[in-house]
Amino acid sequence: MTTPAPGRKRRRTSGRRAPGEHPPAEHLPAAHPPAGQRPAGPPAAPPAERRPPAAPFPQGERFPAAGPYSPAAPYPAEQYPAAGHAPADPAPAPAEPGSAEPGTAERSSGRRSSARRSAKRSAKPSKPSKPSKPSPRRDSAEEPEGILGRLEAWGLSPVQQKLVLGGAWTAAAAAVIGALLLAIAAIGNDYVPEPPAADTGTAASQPRPAAYRGWPSSKVFAPIAQSKADPLLLPLKDVFAEKTLTEGRITLRLTGTKLDAACAEAVWGRTLTDRLAQAGCTQALRGTYTSADRRYVAQYTLFKLRDAASADGLVSSLATLHRGGWVRPVDPARPLFTADGHSEGSGHAMGHYAGLVWIGRADGAEPDAKDDFVSLSLAVRGAEKAVFRRVVAVAPTP
Repeated sequence: MTTPAPGRKRRRTSGRRAPGEHPPAEHLPAAHPPAGQRPAGPPAAPPAERRPPAAPFPQGERFPAAGPYSPAAPYPAEQYPAAGHAPADPAPAPAEPGSAEPGTAERSSGRRSSARRSAKRSAKPSKPSKPSKPSPRRDSAEEPEGILGRLEAWGLSPVQQKLVLGGAWTAAAAAVIGALLLAIAAIGNDYVPEPPAADTGTAASQPRPAAYRGWPSSKVFAPIAQSKADPLLLPLKDVFAEKTLTEGRITLRLTGTKLDAACAEAVWGRTLTDRLAQAGCTQALRGTYTSADRRYVAQYTLFKLRDAASADGLVSSLATLHRGGWVRPVDPARPLFTADGHSEGSGHAMGHYAGLVWIGRADGAEPDAKDDFVSLSLAVRGAEKAVFRRVVAVAPTP
């Protein structure tokens, strides 16, 4: 090392050199031999073109600590695509102990950076995960037991649970009652009551209509709604005064009449007999008819009862009772209807009177397209003219 001259201050080696000053020989890399011993090749770059020495970096950074005057480490040969661009020195200078190659330092620094980023991510507090919603489907072991358990699981209070149960019981009771009412309505006229034990043989042998329909009293008969307003008995000749009744193409002729003060003698069937007794029946007038062509037969029966309510109750009850009790023929020896033949009946309430119509074919056959049972029924009801005359006689004059 060169010793500075006396009287001249020694410059601080801070990495800078004075102009014209060259570094000591021991700081030159060993890869550069003396000028006389250099191999033939391209001339070395002048000192001015050499890379200025950089300030020393701490160990482990991007560049190795090579000393204040050492040149930068040469680039690797594989970075040059052609041989002409290779560095002048054939072999790189050996690195000092503790130094690392630039590429290795860069890779190491990159790994440290990624490690630091990973550490920062792991150091961040993780966000609490949202609680997952319970699945609507539950295992059978978790299902609440009973109706109260289900209602409680739905969040209903005890009062609400009682209200729900009460409403359910009410709806169930209403459904049962409605079903019973529908069943009763469905039975309707198809209900066949069991005849009394004493009348079992009578019901099987007595003729009765296969179909029946009842009609209540109208306002026209309001003046005679009570028997007190019409206490007089109807004479048989007044009811069956006309010997011939005509309606459309049907003409009926009167063939027989009968008056019974005891209404029980005009009917059969214990139930119907009791019904007439409860209705206060005082008269039973019967008449039979046969058509002019001998094709149809008919019978009309008129009952004098207590009031209009009794008459309405009788004609409506016969919708089912007609199969266990009906009127008797006028002449039992020559009945117009047979037990195995087809016939039809209807009931008509007129104030405190009740009239029963019984019609059918003479041969007992069912009606066909040529038969007109509507006109036949209207023709038989010609006997009701006597009742209309009673309304006129009882009604007050204006």
